[in-house]
Amino acid sequence: MWTCPLCDQQFVNTNQVHSCREKELSDFLAGKSEHTLQLFNHLVSEFQQIGDVKVHATKSMISFGARTRFAYVIQLGKNFVDVVFPFKQPYADNLCFNKIKPVPGSDDFNHHLRLYFMDDINDEVRSYMQLAYNNGAAE
Repeated sequence: MWTCPLCDQQFVNTNQVHSCREKELSDFLAGKSEHTLQLFNHLVSEFQQIGDVKVHATKSMISFGARTRFAYVIQLGKNFVDVVFPFKQPYADNLCFNKIKPVPGSDDFNHHLRLYFMDDINDEVRSYMQLAYNNGAAE
């Protein structure tokens, strides 16, 4: 693991290109509704029940990481949280993802999930969270 001397983030690759935390987590959470903050905190809590998860504020999103980053909050709306899981294959047979798109220039498929309620994190979603975490924790 390589640690950036400027921001102390850890990466698998030496001299990994990153934003050196140009934003703080509080920048993303400022001004959000209580409902959205509760959804976000519930998502973090659910990931922490799976394993040791680091939450990173990047230039344009919030990422969740283990050894590598494995899930992303791409939008904190008025009453929802949008989450993306990158997987190597599309999981089309599901009831939770509202969009699955190939990532240009990559062999990944982004699986988009919109959370409106805490109950939206059900057993199916937890299974994909576990899969994403396992991918991020793999060596």
